[in-house]
Amino acid sequence: MFAIVSAVSSAISWFLVRYIVVTAMFYLLSYVSPLAGFVARVLASIMALIGCALYGVSASIVLRLSGGDRWQISQWATARAFKYIMALLTGLTFEVDDPKNVLGTARPAVFVGNHQTELDVLMLGCMFPPYCSVTAKRQLRSYPFLGWFMSLSGTIFIDRANSKDARSAMSGAANAIQSQRQSVYMFPEGTRSYAQSAMLLPFKKGAFHLAVQAGSPVVPVVVANYSHLYAPAKFRFLPGRIPIKVLDPIPTTGLTSDDVSALTERVRDAMLQEIGPLTLKGRAWALATASKGKPIPVSASTSTNTGTSTGVSL
Repeated sequence: MFAIVSAVSSAISWFLVRYIVVTAMFYLLSYVSPLAGFVARVLASIMALIGCALYGVSASIVLRLSGGDRWQISQWATARAFKYIMALLTGLTFEVDDPKNVLGTARPAVFVGNHQTELDVLMLGCMFPPYCSVTAKRQLRSYPFLGWFMSLSGTIFIDRANSKDARSAMSGAANAIQSQRQSVYMFPEGTRSYAQSAMLLPFKKGAFHLAVQAGSPVVPVVVANYSHLYAPAKFRFLPGRIPIKVLDPIPTTGLTSDDVSALTERVRDAMLQEIGPLTLKGRAWALATASKGKPIPVSASTSTNTGTSTGVSL
């Protein structure tokens, strides 16, 4: 048994050493090739994600054993670790504008934000408040490792398989929010947009049914379009800062399922008003960086707002 463990440890060590060496080589090549920089940061991100996932499992177990409601900060602790490691390895981070400290005071709440790419995992790492979790399909609870981590860290599971509509699918999650005072973060667009401009896809209503059933406020979180820094289809992955703005909570007290459509549109309209100026702010940060000798492909042209896009693009 000892020989097997030793052999496995040795193999993992050799793999990690080679992985780190290859990543470092691509970082060196990035000075002459943007593609090499893309590969280097992707490899570094994968390494950071795996490392933080392992840390998250350990943190969840320790916080569960510590008693009380500390287990509810497991995802926050894991997210913060990912934030700092990614800033160190890739030079990319999100900066949160939350002047009223909504992230620190709204509990429980349903946080909703625009969903652009897989980089939104880092976005959550930068803005995720304590006592908040993501949502997931109930079927994932039985998955080894992933399901265990989700269960230990307070993921709100949604039972879509046995539900006829969004309202019934959210009923169990609403009960969990009320009983545990656990906030959740959801992407009402339902899928990644990979947008090249400041825009929003149509919103699905599940998050808003959940907020109404739980009697919790909806907190819109707007993330600037960041395609000038990260665009996988263009093999672009650059260091920089991306602005996030936390808007005022929208109460749901007294609302019913009949009000969900109006609530959905109200939140989407509020986010549309902010995403254009916020994207211009992010582009301005990039231009300031470029003026210091670090060229970044940016255009900050605007056109008439159509209701889905502000026209701010590359």
